[in-house]
Amino acid sequence: MKNINVALVRLLQFVVFVLFTFMVLAYFGAMVLLPLDAIALLIKLMSAIGLNGFIAAFIAVPVVGYLVMVVYKIPGLGKMVVDTGVDLVTTGKSRVEAFNEIASSVKG
Repeated sequence: MKNINVALVRLLQFVVFVLFTFMVLAYFGAMVLLPLDAIALLIKLMSAIGLNGFIAAFIAVPVVGYLVMVVYKIPGLGKMVVDTGVDLVTTGKSRVEAFNEIASSVKG
């Protein structure tokens, strides 16, 4: 019975590890994809107005680049975004390591 309990604890530990890994990847992936999505949306908007796609891209990329620069220059915002992601990583690591204590107590 002890082996089954240890296996269940390890299974739950793996599920928590996968969950936190997904959340970290989604968080940092969103930081990369937001400017790219803004570029795509601006190109579609300008194409709907009647501009050629190449010309729209030629205008949208510097506009989004400028917006990213403005956000980057806000004091403390970039550090806060990165720190939030790092806190997510450390929280996940501590939760996964907490299962080791439970597994050792179940082993007896």
